Amino acid sequence: MSRHRTRTRPPLTLALPALLAVAFLLLPLAGILGRTEWGEVGTHLTSPGVVEALRLSLFVSLWALGLSLLLGVPLAWLLARVPFKGKAFVRSLVLLPMVLPPTVGGVALLLGFGRRGLLGPWLEGTFGITLPFHTSGAVVAATFVAMPFLVISLEGALGGLKQSYEETAASLGASPVRVFFTVTLPMVAPGLIAGAALTWARALGEFGATITFAGNLPGTTQTLPLQVYLLLQDEPEAATSVSLLLLVIAMAVLIALRGRWTGTPAAARPAEARATAAVADEAAETERTPAGALPADGGTGVPAGAAADPHDGGRWPLHADVTGFNELTLDAEPGTTIAVVGENGAGKTTLLRALLGLTPRAHAQLRLGDTDVTALPPHQRQVAWVPQDGALFPHLSALANTAYGLRARRVPRAEARREARLWLERLGVGHLAARKPAQLSGGQAQRVALARALAARPRLLLLDEPLAALDQTTRARVRHTLRTHLAGFGGVCLIVTHDPVEAVSLADRVLVLADGRTLQDAPPTEVTRHPRSPWVARMLGRNAWPGTASADGLVLPTGGRLVVAEALPEGSQALAIIGPEAVSVHRDRPAGSPRNVWEGSVREITAVGSRLRVLVASAQAPDLVAEITPEAAAELGLVDGSKVWTSVKATEVTLVEL
Repeated sequence: MSRHRTRTRPPLTLALPALLAVAFLLLPLAGILGRTEWGEVGTHLTSPGVVEALRLSLFVSLWALGLSLLLGVPLAWLLARVPFKGKAFVRSLVLLPMVLPPTVGGVALLLGFGRRGLLGPWLEGTFGITLPFHTSGAVVAATFVAMPFLVISLEGALGGLKQSYEETAASLGASPVRVFFTVTLPMVAPGLIAGAALTWARALGEFGATITFAGNLPGTTQTLPLQVYLLLQDEPEAATSVSLLLLVIAMAVLIALRGRWTGTPAAARPAEARATAAVADEAAETERTPAGALPADGGTGVPAGAAADPHDGGRWPLHADVTGFNELTLDAEPGTTIAVVGENGAGKTTLLRALLGLTPRAHAQLRLGDTDVTALPPHQRQVAWVPQDGALFPHLSALANTAYGLRARRVPRAEARREARLWLERLGVGHLAARKPAQLSGGQAQRVALARALAARPRLLLLDEPLAALDQTTRARVRHTLRTHLAGFGGVCLIVTHDPVEAVSLADRVLVLADGRTLQDAPPTEVTRHPRSPWVARMLGRNAWPGTASADGLVLPTGGRLVVAEALPEGSQALAIIGPEAVSVHRDRPAGSPRNVWEGSVREITAVGSRLRVLVASAQAPDLVAEITPEAAAELGLVDGSKVWTSVKATEVTLVEL
């Protein structure tokens, strides 16, 4: 699809200085090109002194790059991932060589590593190492001024990489070192390559620190920039030719990087990068499986001929005492699925991260089966996590993603891939095993993420809104698959959701959180009939009015009164639950003597399936949602702003004591 951009003419007051800046930068380069004796360039560059200096420059710059990678990569990771006191000071130290005059840097190196420096006598006396006026000194000087480019570039790439990838890898059993080399580094490869190229180019062109610290000894420390300095005195034409060589190398590096100084993590590619084939596959699957029809496997989710569940049949009950922001105790038998619900900020994700051992906000004393895993790091807990976006590793295929947890637990490669393929087949995405995540649709990616978590042989499965990003058709299909496989899971599954259908259809229990505490923990039917949270009641599509119980009903915070058939003890805090289908809407005050009648105006009309939901605002009572047919709405002539009356029978109100 083409995109049309509006051309805007820049104001002259900005365009003119910008053009002058370009000319200012371009003129010196044009000077080199204009003064180069092109017929003599080959002779100048092949002279013995220049060839020797070039060889030495390549040797020094490559060693400087190696040292920068060895020291700078861990430093960049530390700055990007680990909070510690003094981080701003350490980052300033990293940046200092970039703003320090090179000759001052050379003096500092002499005072630190020279024969009379802080560390020089110890190096010479203990190891016999003398850095000044030696090739190793040129390497140290080049590393000192060039390593910041690598650290800054890689830190920027790490900062743009979502930590959920690394945390998911840890939950699959990968140690921190394995996560770093198999997930982190491959995903920040563009930033690492960009930083390495800039580091090498800067080391190749280093002059000031080298001549101050290592001297200008032919064949030992006389690099190409120092050779240019000497040639300017006796052979300026040759100096221009050598300068042209350095200019070409520097420009080649910059053009190759195309301005990607900080790199782009593989995960940062936009959603538009998903292959069209994935969308076509999803549409084809929808056409092959009409709405309401069971798949060819009879609804089990297991393709014909597939082997049985590869789990070993273990049973792992859960016991957790969570403290910190979350304060609750959680017990569940094997095979239990718990839906965790609550409004934003209630502590749902914090609970999952506490069970994983990934947050300081809350701490979980966690026992799985007969094993206390509280003191174990995340990668040893056997707790698998599926975040909302799935966090599939973009550099690995669907098969390699699914086998990742098995390989992290040292399962042989062939066996891991065989079991991973089995899980992909069980979830209906085996034919996509060779595809990368960017080539999968949303539903396919979520099924692969689920297969990866189940294949890791977890004892506790944590799902953080795994279906939230899916469309309704795909969500129904994946929900059916998930329900099928959770039925045979030998551990406990916690699933965070805002979807009442998911909570009711997938869970054996619903855990309602408010401010990190348990507000209600009951079977879905009980939560549906008697929700103890206004938020949950509204999530389930009910009207929920909090208030204080009185002799005949409920006193509302606004001062109004709600009459009910069965009252609670007077003075107790209660929640009135009113089904939207129990609310009647009238254009005139209803006849007779109904006791729950309010005048209001229509604020919003929305369609829900084949019915309409009408939100009515009133000065006498909280907002009330009524559910009516489109025919009734047309007969009443309802539009936004219409004046209406609403009424609710006392027998249609359920009071829940809080």
